[in-house]
Amino acid sequence: MIYLTDSEFNDITTFMKTNYGIDLLKKRQLIESRMYAVLLKKGFKSFAEYIDLIKTKDEKEISQLINKLTTNHTYFLREIHHFDFMKNVILPFHEKNNKDKDIRIWSAGCSTGEEAYTAVMVMHEYFGLKRNQWDYRILATDISSRVLESAKNPVYTVDNLKDISADWIKKYFVKKDSDTYTLRDEVTGQVIFKTFNLLDKMIVKKPFDLIFCRNVMIYFDYETKKQLVNKFFDLLNPGGYLFIGHSETIKNGESKFKYIQPSIYQKG
Repeated sequence: MIYLTDSEFNDITTFMKTNYGIDLLKKRQLIESRMYAVLLKKGFKSFAEYIDLIKTKDEKEISQLINKLTTNHTYFLREIHHFDFMKNVILPFHEKNNKDKDIRIWSAGCSTGEEAYTAVMVMHEYFGLKRNQWDYRILATDISSRVLESAKNPVYTVDNLKDISADWIKKYFVKKDSDTYTLRDEVTGQVIFKTFNLLDKMIVKKPFDLIFCRNVMIYFDYETKKQLVNKFFDLLNPGGYLFIGHSETIKNGESKFKYIQPSIYQKG
């Protein structure tokens, strides 16, 4: 058995915090259990040897480390009140006021893509036959290359679609075989997936109208979360919205965002 020493634990947590903002100080057992097989496969006799490799900034090894130490869990129509708010508040506003017919959305920490794909289907439903008049492609980013590959090549079981109506399945999904489905091109073609570290600077041609960052900031400490929230504020159009996870909050004074309702904030 290869055990994680205190100094090795400090090295790994410091590396993840400094480079990616991920706080693993309470995840010692997770690090040991998830990385043990990796060390054995590579023939390392200690975590120190592996850490030395990581510090060379080997992109393949760092990608594997991130994939192992982050948890990605999502599903269609997760936290459905956000999509109801899109349908009832955000999209009617843009339909009435957005002369450019251009809605810019960022799914930050998109995992395997169900969040972004759900948003596309909601907009398809709302705009109906007029949807070809609108540009609402979504930028979807994640730090994990593994989940992005799944997102780009979606395959779903019947259980994965349990929250999707039969009408939506008929409209937006294609049956691959008796047990699996994929999405139609009209949905997947609306999402652009990119690997992105949320600590890095985001350069955009136009500000966003809506940013999803749900159940991501739970991995960050207070200061990192505060910096990220302020970054989101700067990247939004006036009147734009930020959706966060239902278990997450932005306290008064932490940012310039206006509280709308639980997990929904607006740039004034």
